[in-house]
Parts: sequence; C-alpha cells; structure tokens
Amino acid sequence: MEQALAILNLPYVKPVVIILAAVISSYIVEWLFRTTILRLAAKSETQLDDDIAEELRRPVVLSIVFLGIAFALREVEFPASLLFVATAILKTLAVWIWAVAAGRIGTHILRYLSHRNSANSVLKHRTLPFFGIIIKLVVVGWAVYFALLAWEVNVTGWLASAGVVGIAIGFAAKDTLANLFAGIFILADAPYKLGDFVAIDSDLRGKVTQIGIRSTRMVTRDGIEVTVPNAVIGNAKIVNESGGEHPHERIRATVFVAYGSDIDRVREVLLNCAENVEGTCKTPVPEVRFREMSDSGLRFQLLTWIYSPELKGPVLDRLNTKIYKALNESKIEIPYNKQDLYIKEMPGR
Repeated sequence: MEQALAILNLPYVKPVVIILAAVISSYIVEWLFRTTILRLAAKSETQLDDDIAEELRRPVVLSIVFLGIAFALREVEFPASLLFVATAILKTLAVWIWAVAAGRIGTHILRYLSHRNSANSVLKHRTLPFFGIIIKLVVVGWAVYFALLAWEVNVTGWLASAGVVGIAIGFAAKDTLANLFAGIFILADAPYKLGDFVAIDSDLRGKVTQIGIRSTRMVTRDGIEVTVPNAVIGNAKIVNESGGEHPHERIRATVFVAYGSDIDRVREVLLNCAENVEGTCKTPVPEVRFREMSDSGLRFQLLTWIYSPELKGPVLDRLNTKIYKALNESKIEIPYNKQDLYIKEMPGR
C-alpha cells in the first residue's frame, strides 16, 4: 500500500492515473448508452427519444474525458498562464461539442413537432428551414457566450453594445423584418404553393415559381419574372386560380345582342360555339346565362371550363372569335354605343 502511494506521488503518475480513470469511465458510460439507454429509447413509440439519446451519447462521453484531463492538469506544476490556456481550450471544446449536439437535438424536435402539429400551426414542414436557422442562431450565440466566459472575457460590455446595435439594425431593417415575418406566415398558412396560378390585388397574375422567406417570385403570361415582397402579399387580396377541389377554372365570355333578338336562338348559337374549342373541358358542360337588360343591349355570358388557368387568354380568344362569326352568320345584331347629336338651331341664323 505504501509503495502504491509512493508511486502515485511520483511526478506525472497521478495525472496519468486520473486520465486513465476518465477514459475507463467514458467507456463505461458509452457501454451503458449502447446497452441500456438506447435500447430503452428504442422501445418507445416515437423516434424522437432515440435521436436525442444518440445525440447526447458523444458529448457525455467526451465531457468525462475532458473533465479527467482538466483534473490531471491541476496535478502538474504548470505555470498559471499555461494552465489557464489549457483549461480554457478544454472548456471551449466542450462548449463546441455540446453546441453541435444542442443544434441537432433542436432540429430533431422541430421535425417531430412539424409532423404532429395541426394544419393551423405555424410549425410545418415548409417552415422547418426558417425555424432551423433560428435554432442554429440561438445555439451559436449561446456557444459564443460560454466560450468567452471560458476565456474570462467580460461580456457585459459586449452584450450592452449588441443590444444597441440590435435596436439600430431593427429600425434600419424594419421592411426586411416585415417581409421576413410575412414570409413565415405565408409558408405556414399556404395560400398558394409552387406552380399555382395566382392573382394579387387583380393587378398581377402569374405562376408561382419560388416562395422564399423575404419574397415570392412569379412568372407572368408575358414571360416576365416578378419578385413581390412578402409584406405586400401579406396585406393583399390573393386569388389562387389553381386552388379549390381541382385545377380546372370556369371562364366567362360576355356578349351583348340587340333588343328584339331571339334569346333562345342566342343561347343555341353560344352553346354551339363552346363545342370543340381547344383547351376547354367536356365536363362540366358549358352554360349560357342571360345576365341583364342593359342600356346598350341584352347581356349574355357563355360559361365554360378550362383545364388550367394558363389557358384563360387563348381560350377566350378562340371563343370570342367563334361567337363573333356565329352571330354574324345567324344575323344576330351586336349592338354598340351610339350618340345622336340634335342641333336645335345653327349658329348665326
């Protein structure tokens, strides 16, 4: 016993023993994780606890080794400055390892919650990248803070300066932040998706090609790509022409006929015009509506369905062409606005 104590008192023997004990302890903990904790987690109904246990295994094992190294360094007669640097390096490595694990665990939790949340929840599969970025920023900030503490850096002044800078940036980038938060709610609420044909405030109409956190990109029928800030979309009326139960859309071809026209004949002509038009659906069948008796004539509308909103312009062109020719062939008058000028008395007479 006395010989063992004498050996431990030899230079560098006790630090080596401490490091060996830490390594052995880390192997024991590793074994416990693989044989007990991970197996217990595998028996649960969800995958979340399995992922969390797997992510915790490595940081716990390495932390035990780092702790043993830190205690061993205290047993060696190093200069105070060298001991401080070595300890700070170990603390920084531990903070980095735990920060990586925390980021991965946060990602697993977000992914799990996105599958469980309801349709009205902000956290969905589409919004996972954004919340993942927030998790990473929080973890990085936390890691930097504790790393500075490990090197005994006074962070009070840094935090005060960061607060002032944050307020200044908030005021300077308020429009960007508005677009950012609007983008979150657009991704969560999903008023449209990629490939949908939408109209915004009736001024802009096109196919959605990209939905980003800051803006949405659309390609109009003229082949022009338009980038719309999400804050504008968030306050606008959005008409999703590709939404609903199916992608088909009903269009209206409006026509006026003169008073005195045979309305039954007009219906027959218009229905005939809807037959065999490229881009129109056979079902639901076309309809003709007598809308009103206006000042200039009788207003009719031919209602027919098209396969996709992109076909609206070409199909209306074909329908209007057929309607005009058919009305002329059937001798049905198309009225137009006229003004009669009556001169009561010529000037100078």
